[in-house]
Amino acid sequence: MAQSVWGYDSDNGPERWHENYPLAKGDKQSPIEINSKDVQHDSSLAAWHASYDPGAAKTILNNGRTCRVVFDDTFDRSVLRGGPLAGAYRLRQLHLHWGSADEHGSEHVIDGVKYAAELHMVHWNPKHGNFAGALKQPDGVAVVGIFLKVGKTPKPEMKRILEEIDNIKTKGKEAPFQHFDPSILFPKSRDYWTYHGSFTTPPCEECITWILLREPIEVSSDQMAKLRSLSKNGENEPVNPLVDNWRPPQPLKGRIVRASFK
Repeated sequence: MAQSVWGYDSDNGPERWHENYPLAKGDKQSPIEINSKDVQHDSSLAAWHASYDPGAAKTILNNGRTCRVVFDDTFDRSVLRGGPLAGAYRLRQLHLHWGSADEHGSEHVIDGVKYAAELHMVHWNPKHGNFAGALKQPDGVAVVGIFLKVGKTPKPEMKRILEEIDNIKTKGKEAPFQHFDPSILFPKSRDYWTYHGSFTTPPCEECITWILLREPIEVSSDQMAKLRSLSKNGENEPVNPLVDNWRPPQPLKGRIVRASFK
């Protein structure tokens, strides 16, 4: 398995990542399965707040592994604060993980329940100088995770991202993605679980404070199908649908998951 070609297939998938990325077998890996009975309610956990500048949105791209929206993070223009975090974290990008069918696709699992997709909003702590520096620190990165479930009344929130899918059908395609306020993607409830974990993609750095939102947002089956119409291959290669780009739950290894709600 060549370093550059990790993926989600049997020959280069999550079971084999540790061959090139030993951290993937670390003690604080993500995602995890959250079991309500083992979660500790922590009344000291504050509310979290996001103040995002819609003008910070830059581009949307298909990198062959996910669909990603990139934001300007050169200064504190779109930040997340509060909750389990000390200080303000800058929004850098958001991306999705999804399945080949509506029954699976999320990375985190809640009491045995898998959702159709999971959205990750990746923020970093500017006190570490730059993103690369933040990756080396335990408090370097904060990710807000939002579950997508399939329902009859799709919410308009995902519409803007999905409208661009046709422009980034194949691997390596990028399109302008301007004036977007990602806070429209938050569910009504601000309840969350939090724990210390890692990126769910190689090299799987263990620098993430996870803020997983309890309430999913709703999408339609059609919207999920749109996401699955992306290709993990380049323009002149055979179409190879980009699906099942999720890592299965990793061992908890003694970590405690805290909840902001009872």
